Amino acid sequence: MGLNGRLVITPLTDRIYLTLTQALSMYLGGAPAGPAGTGKTETTKDLAKALGLLCVVTNCGEGMDFKAVGKILSGLTQCGAWGCFDEFNRIDASVLSVISSQIQTIRNALMNQLKIFQFEGQEISLDSRVGIFITMNPGYAGRTELPESVKALFRPVVVIVPDLQQICEIMLFSEGFLMAKVLAKKMTVLYKLAREQLSKQHHYDFGLRALKSVLVMAGELKRGSGDLSEVDLLL
Repeated sequence: MGLNGRLVITPLTDRIYLTLTQALSMYLGGAPAGPAGTGKTETTKDLAKALGLLCVVTNCGEGMDFKAVGKILSGLTQCGAWGCFDEFNRIDASVLSVISSQIQTIRNALMNQLKIFQFEGQEISLDSRVGIFITMNPGYAGRTELPESVKALFRPVVVIVPDLQQICEIMLFSEGFLMAKVLAKKMTVLYKLAREQLSKQHHYDFGLRALKSVLVMAGELKRGSGDLSEVDLLL
């Protein structure tokens, strides 16, 4: 995957890390839930990276059936990778109940510290490093409420608002800006005002993703033309 950068560690990141590692120690999965662009998937991926594990992200949709998910789970358990199922609550409720029994089988094997176990009619090996994570975006059209059988297998983490100013500041510092503290404040206030005052069109995004891409571009400019003042660069 190469050197694709690290996340800015904020108190929220810490809390997610703690909850997810705690979940793993109890042989459960982790389920970060919250609005889009708050860093649920990214944080899971970053934690896997910090532990030196591969994290495979799968985007879930209505078309996913239990066979497809079963194949992914079977692969993950055999190679000890982490699986992050994005927007898990888009899968049909009827399929979710079958998936919950598949995950329960894996969990039982982990708890009994088996090396080989029966999964979907086949004997497969089990690598105990496996972790299963699901992320959920509540309150969107076409999303189902998770059945209780599934909820019992995952430890929930609520991810609401990322610490924008802190993330902004550290990213500016890492891109080589010296006045990062002042500039981060300006950026976050600007985006906050844009979010609140501009018309609510769904293709307008003043969240973390948009902010991040601007900061990365600012960093490239900074390295390209070092003679400009930092305020003008960011502008």
